[in-house]
Amino acid sequence: MTTQVIVLNGGSSSGKSGITRCLQAVLPEPWLAVGVDTLVEAMPASMQTSDAGIAFAADGGVSVGPVFRDLEAAWREGTAAMARAGARIIVDDVFLGGAASQQRWQQALDGLEVLWVGVRCSSTVAAGREIARGDRARGMAAAQAETVHRGVVYDVEVDTTDTESLECARIVAARVR
Repeated sequence: MTTQVIVLNGGSSSGKSGITRCLQAVLPEPWLAVGVDTLVEAMPASMQTSDAGIAFAADGGVSVGPVFRDLEAAWREGTAAMARAGARIIVDDVFLGGAASQQRWQQALDGLEVLWVGVRCSSTVAAGREIARGDRARGMAAAQAETVHRGVVYDVEVDTTDTESLECARIVAARVR
């Protein structure tokens, strides 16, 4: 069966977005990119100041409330609907709940051919990228570097600590059917 969805999971500043852009360049067919950052940006600002939404702590911790979870579920279902309608999709996500997050995606993507990709990066390198980016709370990358992978099962893993996004994308693309 042909791969319909590529799910990239990794902590903040691990290199998922760079790999996504490179995948779009190296894969022969057009692939749409959808990312959790875009979901958060699409929400009203009030969602970042409410216990029901999503909160980013000064130490890099992230907490999500029930309204965020509802909107996130709708986003997952919408992403799956696009894939079922024939679009090839690359998902850039951060599995804050580890295996439970993957299970939610598995339910939404049921019946679709999915390539599960773990994007790893040492917490030190990710923290340096986080500082250079300037758009993340310090500590987020280090806090997420390992926790997002707990209990998650992958088809392929890449490590951006010492490997460029393009090479990681080529490794992933080699697994796409």
